[in-house]
Amino acid sequence: MEATIRSLPVFADLRAFLCWAELRGDLLRISEPVGLCHEMTAVQVATLRKAGPVLRFDAAVHQDGARAGMSVIANLFGTQARVAAGLGLTRDQIADFGEFLASLRSPAPVAGMRDAWSRWPMLRAALLTRPHTLRRAAVHQVTAAPDLLRLPVQTPWPGDAGPLITWPVVVTRPHGSEAAQVARYNLGVYRAQVLGPDRLILRWLAHRGGAAHARSWARAGQPMPVAIALGADPATLLAAALPLPETVSEIAFSGVLRGARAELVPARTVPLLVPANAEIMLEGWVHPDDVAPEGPFGDHTGYYNAVETFPVMRISAITHRRDPLYLSTITGRPPDEPSVIGEVFNDLALPLIRSQIPEVRDLWLPPAACSYRIAVVSIDKRYPGQARRVMMALWGMLAQFSYTKMVIVVDADIDARNWDDIAWAMATRMDPARDVMVLDGTPMDYLDFASPRAGLAGKIGIDATTKIGTETTRDWGQVMVLDPRDEAFAADLLARHMPGKT
Repeated sequence: MEATIRSLPVFADLRAFLCWAELRGDLLRISEPVGLCHEMTAVQVATLRKAGPVLRFDAAVHQDGARAGMSVIANLFGTQARVAAGLGLTRDQIADFGEFLASLRSPAPVAGMRDAWSRWPMLRAALLTRPHTLRRAAVHQVTAAPDLLRLPVQTPWPGDAGPLITWPVVVTRPHGSEAAQVARYNLGVYRAQVLGPDRLILRWLAHRGGAAHARSWARAGQPMPVAIALGADPATLLAAALPLPETVSEIAFSGVLRGARAELVPARTVPLLVPANAEIMLEGWVHPDDVAPEGPFGDHTGYYNAVETFPVMRISAITHRRDPLYLSTITGRPPDEPSVIGEVFNDLALPLIRSQIPEVRDLWLPPAACSYRIAVVSIDKRYPGQARRVMMALWGMLAQFSYTKMVIVVDADIDARNWDDIAWAMATRMDPARDVMVLDGTPMDYLDFASPRAGLAGKIGIDATTKIGTETTRDWGQVMVLDPRDEAFAADLLARHMPGKT
């Protein structure tokens, strides 16, 4: 249960998490000047590849040579251990916490008073989904001029169009809702290109919650209020990044992840409630038909995306803490910070996937495949055609899986996270003419340049399982394995004759 799983303290804000990291020797302060244009990216990439610490740049330098007025935090979730810590967990507790989250979604019927009392952690988690509204907040300590150029925004890659805000938690609500109806809010991480002192572009794809809200305001012919939290607490950051079902509120879910209720405060110039403990808050409006060309920018695919038109946000206010910290990241060909987060989310989501598709034993989204383009699934196979049913179930389960272009299904005796095992299964249990399913005209991330049409592409499913029943007319081969007693004998003998080598 949640009460026994969580082992780390509640991180109420980014600063609490940074203090925890520094006490562990997992934060590096860099006092020498580092340029926001490309130099900082090189430091982040090199640090992440070494599974290095959180970075704090105390002398960030703008492209014109001016010293930035605030420190920049980067590589926050550059290791799986820190992603887990952002949830209050150690890395090996992620699977158990995933089981707990799956049980929250589909709780079993209560069987008696003792069982009801044992559900207290589940009830407590439900109570934590209720946010707490404050009158005053740290993010409102200073009201600044609405000048985005004062922020130490990186220009990550040489081919980028300009400064890019990369860790914004964008807060929106649909037209017809009230500011107090936070269950209808959407929190999303959408990159934002700085156009000038009071204008930026919000790049949200059509299937994302922010885009759906924008369409509802545009249909009504009214501007949409928007707020952007920079430097939110870890649980809010991770909840906003998770591919949650549309019916699940990120604000509510962050309470479960955090282990404490979300704290919100009314924004100063827009009718929204916003994260009270963020470092910086940008407020403003998106007007119907106010758009601008965005990009190009380097993306998680390892390529620059094409220039496309997205909505413009006009800034009405900037507030921040005293001595604010600016949180940044970069995206590129994996490994990058999003791919590290994705590895943890993979294990967090596995119990929920199993609850929907019970025969799934394991699922791996290889980080090198941009975190979600390829999925490898191991199953307990019981009947002919089962592998294909699992493929189709995955593609239809979550919106994120609709962008998975390849699903490889293997048996339970195959390690779904080991390319050698996967290659052996494909070489010995798959016939290309019989075991490959190809679909056409399905949704796809339009950043996939391999797709012949933007936003539409094919999908391939590969059945690398043992064929049973009507799937084959031949007797299937028997896998060669040693007797466990002989393996134990060999291990003992080698331990005596080759100490330190086994």
